[in-house]
Amino acid sequence: MQQSKRVQRRNMKKQGKRMQMSEHEKAPYYTFLRQLNMNYENADLFIQAFTHSSYVNEHRIRPYDDNERLEFLGDAVLELAISQYLFKRFDQMSEGEMTKLRAAIVCEPSLAKIAGELDFGKHILLGKGEEMTGGRERPALLADVFEAFIGAVYLDGGMDAVYAFLQQYVYPKIHDGSFSHMMDFKSQLQELIQRENHGQVHYQIVEEKGPAHAREFVSNVTLDDEILGTGTGKSKKEAEQMAAQQALEKIFQDEEETD
Repeated sequence: MQQSKRVQRRNMKKQGKRMQMSEHEKAPYYTFLRQLNMNYENADLFIQAFTHSSYVNEHRIRPYDDNERLEFLGDAVLELAISQYLFKRFDQMSEGEMTKLRAAIVCEPSLAKIAGELDFGKHILLGKGEEMTGGRERPALLADVFEAFIGAVYLDGGMDAVYAFLQQYVYPKIHDGSFSHMMDFKSQLQELIQRENHGQVHYQIVEEKGPAHAREFVSNVTLDDEILGTGTGKSKKEAEQMAAQQALEKIFQDEEETD
């Protein structure tokens, strides 16, 4: 029995210490949540949403005190909340159109842009290495933090709190058509290529990275073996859409320079 307890103590040491912050260290997060008009019960949940794994590793904190579990939850909650909004708001929209629009809203570039607009980057707890390599402004990291934040909102106040937050910062963007241009870059690219009689573009997944619960895919889009664009996404389809977006931007830029 004593040996078993010693093993347990050793395992607890390996797992690291609990994350602890003073009230002084927490104060900027209290202020930030008030600026976001958040009515919250547990500020620690939101601080965890901003805690990157690099910070946890560097400070030898328990690995599950980072934001990855909240990100996992927030991803599912966000999809549900966006799906419900689209279903109620656009009663004439088909299932396929709603799926494409939802994908445009919850994709990495969109979430990173919203997180950037809300100054999420300033509040992320990062390890020194991640900080030095520009992690605070990295789109994938910002998108993950946004999903983790939604997970914290849900755990703290339930779906009503999630809807209230999205009503302030996301739903108006959908209503204004901010995401419509992102719905199907692949179709736009193919239409442009065919209009110019250049043939058929091809997509290839060239890299898969990240843990199983937060997988990232990298796709190239090519025409006659020339890489037109490269994109990253949380699914193969999203990566292909982002590659097509980059290709379109490159084509339009080249046309402007030619003119």
